[in-house]
Amino acid sequence: MLPILEFSSDGQEHSLREVREAMAVQFELNSGEIKQLLPSGRQPVFSNRVAWAKTYLQQAGLLSSTRRGFFIITDQGKETVLSGPAEISSKYLERFESFLEFRKRSGKAKDQKPISDLANEDPSTPEEQLENAFQRLRDELETDLLDRVLSSSPAFFERLVLDLLLRMGYGGSRRDAALALGRSGDQGIDGVINEDRLGLDVIYIQAKRWEGTVGRPEIQKFVGSLHGQHARKGVFVTTGRFSKEAREYVTHIDPKVVLIDGERLAGLMIDFDLGVSTVESFALKKTDTDYFDDE
Repeated sequence: MLPILEFSSDGQEHSLREVREAMAVQFELNSGEIKQLLPSGRQPVFSNRVAWAKTYLQQAGLLSSTRRGFFIITDQGKETVLSGPAEISSKYLERFESFLEFRKRSGKAKDQKPISDLANEDPSTPEEQLENAFQRLRDELETDLLDRVLSSSPAFFERLVLDLLLRMGYGGSRRDAALALGRSGDQGIDGVINEDRLGLDVIYIQAKRWEGTVGRPEIQKFVGSLHGQHARKGVFVTTGRFSKEAREYVTHIDPKVVLIDGERLAGLMIDFDLGVSTVESFALKKTDTDYFDDE
């Protein structure tokens, strides 16, 4: 927050874009750091933090909005810069009555800590805290799902993969998919499934309920089966992990082979609502500036 206030101390009107560019230079950020996204993938972390720093300074009365996306430093902001603070944190901003009122509004329940304080011990923004909490819950859910899959029977695992493929839009009808899978008699699931309802192309599938690492030799056997079936596409599903050599191998071969390990399998189950149920839903909203611009 201090660098943004110092940047604004020239008394000129500035935009958030200008501030982002200036802060990126000041903090010597590379393109990767600038583009790093929040867990949701919807906004860069850097842009989010700049926006919230500007909001906190504005709520403290040190910056003032002039028009949509633009602001200017206030007299109080200039005085703050001249006082030479070593840093500006939310604790520092508590000396301003307007910021205390803002903190009260953002923590309405009695003794409730506001969702973010941008303090040194926790510099994350409200969006980061929400998304990081969501990601932790998702990680725990993925672990639980994988544990349950590993403890299930081979027959259940076969149905699970079948159900997942259908949820993802493969296999046509469930009856068609069920007829196609499990024909080879190999361990796990091994068969051919339609890529679409018309059966214009097919996908060869093999799944192994393993706890260890699937190496390149297993993938080579699978590719051999694909050649024997004259198949152009294959999916290898495992509850374990794929070795680095296995992953590198499939990038240089024809037919096309997709590897789905246990972590990705659990993630797909969550994404396509298989074996999970929604406990709570939250809608994150923001001000519709276009509505107020029509005033």
